[in-house]
Amino acid sequence: MTENSCRLYLITPPQIEIATFSDALKAALDGGDVACLQLRLKDVPDEHIRSATEVLMPIAHQYNVAFLMNDRADLAAELGCDGVHIGQEDMPYTEARALLGDDAVIGVTCKRSRHLAVEAADLGADYVAFGGFFHSSTKVSEKTERANPEILSWWTETTNVPCVAIGGITPENCGPLVEAGASMLCVIAAIWSCVQGPGAAVRNFNKVMSG
Repeated sequence: MTENSCRLYLITPPQIEIATFSDALKAALDGGDVACLQLRLKDVPDEHIRSATEVLMPIAHQYNVAFLMNDRADLAAELGCDGVHIGQEDMPYTEARALLGDDAVIGVTCKRSRHLAVEAADLGADYVAFGGFFHSSTKVSEKTERANPEILSWWTETTNVPCVAIGGITPENCGPLVEAGASMLCVIAAIWSCVQGPGAAVRNFNKVMSG
């Protein structure tokens, strides 16, 4: 998670077949620079999350990619993940930090809220996530107002805490977010559903982010 360049932050689809996805993950990471991978599985038993972590976290670490758990700080602590990403409806930041310790990465969803971002940073969050910036097929509700790239510019001028952009981001539309100062781009569908394959998608993103 470097401070002065934008990097990729991959998120898993909400449902995966572990063996098949592990091959897709290797292909993606072979495609170029990735900062971290978030395991974001929805409506699955805890044992499936444990099994996925046991397979996918070593792959991520082989490529020096941080492995974060979505929502579940308890499982992140149990399984030795590098950190956790928490939303506004999840476990409070202070509880997650108490579970994971000072060295873990903890990111916080802040949507379009400057107040929530400042609050999270003041508590010690390692990054704040703004979005969604574009239409996303992976979100349940699309009724919320879109975030504006200006919030990224404001944030980078305000603090050195990294900011992450999320929501329907593709190689074709990510340019303004990179220019606005996003530290990382969270991507789901544009990687795993890329017709050229996940490796090509990672390459395409890195080409844009490198200018």
